[in-house]
Amino acid sequence: MTPRNALLAIHLGALMFGLSGVLGKLAESSALIITFGRALFAVLALLIVARLLRPSGASPDWRQRAGLALGGLLLGAHWLTFFIAVKIAGVGIATMGFASFPAFTVLLEGLLFRERTRPVEFAMVGLVCAGLLLVAPAFDLSGPTAGLLYGVLSGLLFALLSLLNRAVTRGLDPVRSALWQNLAILAALLPFSWSAIPAIPAQDWLWLALLGVLCTGLAHSLFVASLRVLKARTTSVIFALEPVYGIAFAWWLFNEQPTLRMLLGGALIIIASVVTSRLKSPPSMTVKPAS
Repeated sequence: MTPRNALLAIHLGALMFGLSGVLGKLAESSALIITFGRALFAVLALLIVARLLRPSGASPDWRQRAGLALGGLLLGAHWLTFFIAVKIAGVGIATMGFASFPAFTVLLEGLLFRERTRPVEFAMVGLVCAGLLLVAPAFDLSGPTAGLLYGVLSGLLFALLSLLNRAVTRGLDPVRSALWQNLAILAALLPFSWSAIPAIPAQDWLWLALLGVLCTGLAHSLFVASLRVLKARTTSVIFALEPVYGIAFAWWLFNEQPTLRMLLGGALIIIASVVTSRLKSPPSMTVKPAS
């Protein structure tokens, strides 16, 4: 893959990830069933991709599989809360809430990996908070504001997942790691979803298949393929544009026209995401031995 094709692939992957909220809104099923269906079709797609692509890392041992299973639970909870936000508040507000995840990543990295949080990173966290205040339609816990909070919770869960993946998946084949995580989602949700499967509307199966195959399996594969050519920092900046795609789709398809205040808030959140993605990782804090 040439660098030009890799850039095209990563933009296409971000575009597909940005479609997740749109497909979740189109589906009439509950957020729980949407999450289950997405994982189901993602497993099928990733099984095919794993057969077609040459492994780019080691197979996980049982300890790593336990970590991947925990990551799957976090991924499932992230999807579930995001789709709840979509159902309550719409794609735009849910996506803006989720876009706060870089701020959580900065704060949690300092706590969990003992990495120094620099002043510019604190400034980006403040920028995200200011953006969320502008995006919030009203200061109450009903309707769109509740949806925004679910979106923010989705961002927190995604940040935790990213940090867990950093600790667990190093050296592992990324496609097979994603396969294990989606299998964990299926196993966790099957007892709660089994009885509702026969009642899923026929049209929803199309949206669930697109969510699992395009927005998960294919998008993840494009991301992995582009990482073999592009720098990780380049791909992270492009993926910071995912909320832009999601909001644009919602505006175009559902006429979710944001107010000027929401646009300003979304711009602050996205700017913070891009800047955070461009920052180099700080050195780990040294721990003095106890005397």
